[in-house]
Amino acid sequence: MKKTLMTTFAICSFFAAFAQSADTTKPQEAFKLSGSADVYYKYNFNRNVTDNKTSFTNSHNSFELGMVSLKVEHGFKQGSIVADLGFGRRAAEFSYNDTLNSKNGMAMAIKQLYVSYQVTDKIKVSLGSFATHIGYELVDAYLNRNYSMSYMFSNGPFFNTGVKVDVAITSYLSAMIGVFNPTDLKSVDFSDHKYIGAQVGFTPANTPLKLYLNYLEGKDTAGVQNHQLDFVGIYQVNAMLGLGYNGTFSTYRDSHKKTGEAGSESVKWWGSALYVNLDFTDNLGLTLRGEYFEDNDGLKTFAGALDGGHVMAGTLTFNYKAGNLTIMPEFRLDNASRDIFTKHSGVPTGTTANVLLAATYHF
Repeated sequence: MKKTLMTTFAICSFFAAFAQSADTTKPQEAFKLSGSADVYYKYNFNRNVTDNKTSFTNSHNSFELGMVSLKVEHGFKQGSIVADLGFGRRAAEFSYNDTLNSKNGMAMAIKQLYVSYQVTDKIKVSLGSFATHIGYELVDAYLNRNYSMSYMFSNGPFFNTGVKVDVAITSYLSAMIGVFNPTDLKSVDFSDHKYIGAQVGFTPANTPLKLYLNYLEGKDTAGVQNHQLDFVGIYQVNAMLGLGYNGTFSTYRDSHKKTGEAGSESVKWWGSALYVNLDFTDNLGLTLRGEYFEDNDGLKTFAGALDGGHVMAGTLTFNYKAGNLTIMPEFRLDNASRDIFTKHSGVPTGTTANVLLAATYHF
């Protein structure tokens, strides 16, 4: 707790020190309204709705509504606000701690809500709730080239609520540091634990390369210490071929227990995914995602397995664009080291496959 208070104090002091030097002549920014929507149909070859172990596509042989999003942005001089609302099942699953029934198709969630202050042209302070800096994939379907989500995304975090400082160190080097509530909680009145997050970004202007090193650590509401290190790399080889990579490593330790007691040792999960993007024309492309997810300590996907396990998943998604509309046919195959899936007959199996047809629209 002392470390959290010191970090928060340092951020506030940093903010105050630069406030007087900020440019107050910045003209008013235009009001901006944007939004998106997505729908899909999915068929599972095991004919089992429980075979899905990732986020947002928990269905079988059903036409489903994803999420409607409306995002409002406005700025004046040094201040700005972002309000991002989501409606539907996808929004409910994203904000699972805030919604009572994630299957309610009319569920509404505040995906993001924060105010920002541009201290200088290089320093911005934001207070509120924002999508996490961890990971490669995003909650809005139209921003991803695969419609179904990875195991790494699905095991979070989804969002962070707190205060953060973004610093543009140079034209190609950026940094962020923040203090947040425990993961995926917009309100905490039963715990004084906080998380510390950080990011370093490298985005050279003359090279089609983006690199991000992300970090998140703190105690959850039960007092379990968590450290997560995450790396994202994006490289556009040429006009046709682009590559993406995401690797993440997360450890947990119960700090309330003395060393040597049962359960006091560190446990972990980790994952690695490669994204190969091919664009044949401006309107037609495909993405192949290959992911390895290891959960040998049974923390996440293999929580019901005695000795944990791992899963390898391959996803092939076509993207056909007609203006702001994108049609996404997809095939996915998941192969696990344990029988965590179930056939229609009730027989456990280690393999599941899906076909999916999705459509996204944004403005």
